[in-house]
Amino acid sequence: MKTDQFIQLVAQEKASAILRTNSQEKAAKAMEAAIRGGFKLVEFTLTVPGVFELIQDFSRREGIVVGAGTVLTPEDAKRSVDAGAQFLVSPVVGEDVIRSAIEMNVASFPGTHTATEMFKAHQLGATYCKLFPAPATGPAYVSAILGPMPFLKIFPTNGADQHNAGDWIRAGAAGVGFVAPLFDPGFMERSDWDAIEQRATECLAAAKS
Repeated sequence: MKTDQFIQLVAQEKASAILRTNSQEKAAKAMEAAIRGGFKLVEFTLTVPGVFELIQDFSRREGIVVGAGTVLTPEDAKRSVDAGAQFLVSPVVGEDVIRSAIEMNVASFPGTHTATEMFKAHQLGATYCKLFPAPATGPAYVSAILGPMPFLKIFPTNGADQHNAGDWIRAGAAGVGFVAPLFDPGFMERSDWDAIEQRATECLAAAKS
C-alpha cells in the first residue's frame, strides 16, 4: 500500500488500535478481538514480545493494515517494514525515522505536542503528526493548532476513548488511536477478549459518529 492509499484508508476508518503488552500470546488474542470489533488499522509497539512475528502474521490478513509503534531508529524502521509494517509510529520527532519511512514509501507518525514540533515534522515530510501526550484542553487544542495550519494531519493517540472520539474528529483530527480505553488493563488481565471486541465496536462507532 502506497502512502497516498494509506491516507485514504485513514480518512475512511478514522481510528487505529494500538497495543502495548508484555505477552505475545495476549497481544495476538487481544488484537484479534479488536479486529472482530471492526478495526482495520492496527499497531503493535516494538516493546511487545515477539513483535516482528506479530507484525508478520497480522500483515498477511486480508483487509488489515499493520503498523509498528515506538519506532526510534532507522534500524527499527527497516526491520518493521521488512516484517510487513505499512506505517511507523514514534513517540518523538526523529528525522532519521521520518526519512527512512519516506525512502520505504510507508506512512510516518512522529510524536509531536507543540505547534512548532508539528510544523517541523510536516517540513521533514511526516505523513501525520501524532499528538502525544494529549493536552488538557483535548479537542479544542487540535482545533486551535489547525486554525493557522490547516494542512496538518493531526492524529491523537492519547486521550481518545469510546466517549469522546467523535469530539476529536469534529475538531479536525485526521483520526484517533485507541490504547488503554480499547485494551483496558482489566480486560487484558482477565483475558476477556469478548469485552475488547465490544469495546472496539464502541470506539469505532464513536470515531465515525
